[in-house]
Amino acid sequence: MTGQYQHSIDAKGRLFIPAKLREELGDTFYVTIAGTDPCLSAYSEAEWQKLTEKFDSLPYTKAKKAIRMLYANAAKCEPDAQGRVVLPQKLRAYAKLEKDVVVAGVSKRAEIWNAEAWAEQETEAMETESLAAVMEELGI
Repeated sequence: MTGQYQHSIDAKGRLFIPAKLREELGDTFYVTIAGTDPCLSAYSEAEWQKLTEKFDSLPYTKAKKAIRMLYANAAKCEPDAQGRVVLPQKLRAYAKLEKDVVVAGVSKRAEIWNAEAWAEQETEAMETESLAAVMEELGI
């Protein structure tokens, strides 16, 4: 998944998912906490299944906290006819999603960010030294 899209969450907690990303996420997908960043991650059913299999293969003691929070905070989403999904209040609060939102394609998942937090991340990532270090690490 690629690209970034600016949208707003409406008064009912609904977010429009861009058509391009809806095609890749499918008719049903999962949204949950990202874990490392203050945003939400959206996974297609196939990617969610891969993630589940990976967690299931880990020893329970090693993965129990991660599994507990990831699954306890996951929401199964099915876009309505207008391409909107309802994001549960708890997930919106976690990612500080109030109105303006950026939905970004990030490889095999989409991320949903507070627009201001996304702008800060983008500014930091686009700094010459940061970008050069990442490119070097990737061998590009």
